[in-house]
Amino acid sequence: MRLNRILLVITGLFLLGAGYSEERFYMRKENMINSQIKARGVTNERVLKAMHKVERHLFVPPMYRHLSYGDHPLPIGEDQTISQPYIVALMTELLELKGGEKVLEIGTGSGYQTAILAELAKEVYAIEILEPLAERSQKLLKELGYENIKVKHGDGFLGWPEYAPFDAIIVTCAPKAVPPALFEQLAEGGSLVIPVGTYWQELKRLKKIQGKITSKSIIPVRFVPMLRDKESKKRF
Repeated sequence: MRLNRILLVITGLFLLGAGYSEERFYMRKENMINSQIKARGVTNERVLKAMHKVERHLFVPPMYRHLSYGDHPLPIGEDQTISQPYIVALMTELLELKGGEKVLEIGTGSGYQTAILAELAKEVYAIEILEPLAERSQKLLKELGYENIKVKHGDGFLGWPEYAPFDAIIVTCAPKAVPPALFEQLAEGGSLVIPVGTYWQELKRLKKIQGKITSKSIIPVRFVPMLRDKESKKRF
């Protein structure tokens, strides 16, 4: 595994030095949308348009940019990953965004999912437990001109009560069980999309209807664990 990672980095640095054209990225993005997303059942036109507009390679470290539009997650530092494009599109579609929503995202990571949400919702509030990633994604999203995003370094288990309730909540890391604060901060009629479990995880969509939560299992998934603040500090 370590040798494979080294070979990927070496290949990436070679391609970066040789100049990996925007045209090549565009072609790979087109293939990603057609073969990975549309072909696997994501049909929401607004979601597909957002996936087409946001440049995934800008959210990936330079040595991995030649792999940006492949059907797999990629390392982004701090032992975290950017999710595979299909999962990003699927989770976004499950939120059923119309354009006027206030969305809470837990697990900002690279900021890619955040940018997709910002194309589809009125306001996005993003929380990242690892400070280096929070700072990096906030800087990049600002450079890209997103003015409807607020990013903070914090504990996603607590949500963001100052701005609650949220019309939709998306979690891109896996807790053992759904944090109660997220239920509380979900608006009536809203959707919460979240992977739940330890080694074996299930992507779930929960909806709040008349104050009660309904749950639907979507597909098995594999995400990094959702950390508490004290757990993130132990890593360094």
